[in-house]
Amino acid sequence: MFERLANLFRRRRAQPEAAGPEPVSRAEKYEPRDGVMGLLRRQGEAERARVDAFLRSVKDAYDTIKVWRAPAPDAAMDAADPLETLSQALAKSAMDDDGPGGLPFFKQAAVSAGAQLQLMPWFMQQGFIGYQNAAFIAQHWLIYKACATPVDDAIRNGYDITTVTGEDLPEDALKILKTADRKFGLIGGMREFGTKGRMFGIRIALFEVDSDDEHYYEKPFNIDGVKEGSYKGFSQVDPYWCAPILDIAAAATPGSKHFYEPTWWLIGSRRIHRSHLVIFRYADPPDVLKPLYLFGGIPLPQMIMERVYCAERTANEAPALALSKRTTVWLTNMAAVMADTQKADYLMQKWIAMRDNFGIKMGDKTNDEFEQFDTPLADFDSLVMTQYSLVAATAGCPITKLLGTTPGGFAATGDYDEASYHEMLESMQERDLTPLASRHHALVMRSEVVPKFESLRDTEVVVTWRSLDVPTHVEMAQVNLNKAETDASLIASGVLGRKDSRARIASDRDSGYHGIGLNIEDEELPDIDDPEAAAEGAGPASRVAKAAEQAEGKGKNGRSANGRGSQ
Repeated sequence: MFERLANLFRRRRAQPEAAGPEPVSRAEKYEPRDGVMGLLRRQGEAERARVDAFLRSVKDAYDTIKVWRAPAPDAAMDAADPLETLSQALAKSAMDDDGPGGLPFFKQAAVSAGAQLQLMPWFMQQGFIGYQNAAFIAQHWLIYKACATPVDDAIRNGYDITTVTGEDLPEDALKILKTADRKFGLIGGMREFGTKGRMFGIRIALFEVDSDDEHYYEKPFNIDGVKEGSYKGFSQVDPYWCAPILDIAAAATPGSKHFYEPTWWLIGSRRIHRSHLVIFRYADPPDVLKPLYLFGGIPLPQMIMERVYCAERTANEAPALALSKRTTVWLTNMAAVMADTQKADYLMQKWIAMRDNFGIKMGDKTNDEFEQFDTPLADFDSLVMTQYSLVAATAGCPITKLLGTTPGGFAATGDYDEASYHEMLESMQERDLTPLASRHHALVMRSEVVPKFESLRDTEVVVTWRSLDVPTHVEMAQVNLNKAETDASLIASGVLGRKDSRARIASDRDSGYHGIGLNIEDEELPDIDDPEAAAEGAGPASRVAKAAEQAEGKGKNGRSANGRGSQ
């Protein structure tokens, strides 16, 4: 027996001891892992994870974007296009100093410096949500209205077609342009162009031109390549059907004017040069984030979704508060309640069934006591509207326009909001919508107008947007009243005569007496606010006749004398 015990002891001493847990410090031993320090530690880990996720998303974008490097002169003719990733192109260029996060150092430094700030993790989680998610979010009524309302207001009053030099267009040429606008749906196309451009952050318009050159779209756009009848209208492509391709200059030459601007876009199976496209970008991001957004803009749904969520959740609290604003407290014998909880629950349910105004409230007059507390809702509507005001501010649209409400606040009229809104719409017209209309008209001119009017080959057609601030009938009546009072004052002082005032009224199209004293069957109406017709001192018929004669001399083709057509 003792021999066996001795052998067992020797065998155990010969075996290596298992490594135990490493000793911990006194601070780690007594640290409250589920207390405040543990919560702060987990929060810091979550913030670092967000920063790492943001950096990974940017790096993945750089690894996804394709760059086309021109083949060497001695390369085989049948060699495939040498496509490489943007990260590979940067590694071969002057910016080949990759940082530890996968980004070039000149970009990594900015991200690393910002990551030291306590607020950076919160901002870094505001990353690109993707085009599909932007489309899903835009289904919400308020987000779609934020995308569409400014565009509708920008195109509502239409535009005039004129030449860049102010010269007249023949009536037939103008008719061809306006017919093409209706045929190809220019107004509807501009609405879709602006609305979905704000929705996705980017909108690509492709102009269809029949060409015998199979590489027509891969080469830069040349207006001389547009033949008679070759223009077939334009189409628009959602961004998830497109892929950007850069050449080496656009990918690695910061001094290039097309730096980080895709040279081609792969749409379906066609590689199309950027000059054939008109591209709308909403909130164009800086260069460091362009690959992350696939060289598009920042979608409005991404920028606005948090504010819409807060506004809608706050508004949904209104019916819940209305139903639960009255809290009833039943003061009773809690010892008896705890002694028989089943009976207490039965009594409570019975009391709830009869507590509204259609039943009877009952209670023990000696043992029970009831109190009722009401939650005040006086300022809740202001809280809800404040949240929606933040939504409107993010969308760049007045809340009166977005929600259809009246202006609020002391002596509020909404005039300032409307003036600022019109300034934004005018910028949208000139920056975002005019390029689409100008390219469309240039192709119509070369495809349909120039073959019939060779003298217009070098004529550039532009659109002039009509004023957004159109006076109402009441405002126009006030303007005419002011004009009448001015005429009366000038006539009384002898500066003007009655005939002068009558001539002004006859030549003013908004006066309500346009063409007064004119034989409409034999003479044309004077042009709007014709100064010569107003200055003539002869009879009204002769003054208007002279104005009509001058108008006929300026625009023999039956157009107005200002050389413009309208849409």
